[in-house]
Amino acid sequence: MARTRSSLRRAFAAGLTVLATAAATLVATAGPAAAATTAGIDVSRYQGSINWTSVRNSGIEFAFIKATEGTSYKDPNFNTNYVNAYNAGVIRGAYHFARPNISAGSTQAAYLASNGGAWSADSRTLPAALDIEANPYSGGYCYGLSTTGMRNWVQDFLNTYRSRTGRYAVIYTTTSWWNQCTGSWTGPWANHPLWLARWSSTPGALPAGASVWSFWQYTSTGSVSGISGNVDRNYWNGDRSRLVALANNT
Repeated sequence: MARTRSSLRRAFAAGLTVLATAAATLVATAGPAAAATTAGIDVSRYQGSINWTSVRNSGIEFAFIKATEGTSYKDPNFNTNYVNAYNAGVIRGAYHFARPNISAGSTQAAYLASNGGAWSADSRTLPAALDIEANPYSGGYCYGLSTTGMRNWVQDFLNTYRSRTGRYAVIYTTTSWWNQCTGSWTGPWANHPLWLARWSSTPGALPAGASVWSFWQYTSTGSVSGISGNVDRNYWNGDRSRLVALANNT
């Protein structure tokens, strides 16, 4: 995601992923060229200085922006990106890179909520995303947790984020990682929007129990006016009015 990964993480992230939501009525689509999708990006400090007015004028309507990782890291460009994206008319959301082997899910959700992941019904703020995928550091592909341990960690994060913000967090993951590391857990998909990370022309298979994707990260080598170099490109599975509805929880 947005050059926040090591080369190892990028290799893992090339698997299948999905996002679904109960907050908005969605229509499944077959690929980037399909109708009723809305263009977006995700970014972090690796994109450097961003001209958000140019980004918006190029047709980008939403962005997920890295806020936090673990319990001590806050992206140094987050505050600037988050405010400037809003001012340019881009619907924005924060995301947190999970480190399940260093602290409890509740601890990391609280850290996100206190460092950029809060929510307000202003038509431009999405619920924050939990980015949970293959471990790029030491500790194993599934962070050394059993499938039951991983389910408990994720549920702890989701419950705490909801208690802090009143919203169901978005979940970014790959199908292969999710099915292996959670044991094909279906629990979150009734309420939590899923964000598919699959760099391909089609979304492919969804995580166990997911019926539809809400966001789809379909390439890591996109190009957008206002950003130097590559940027992750995404689609929302619906039009802008439905995205605003998700933002406002309506």
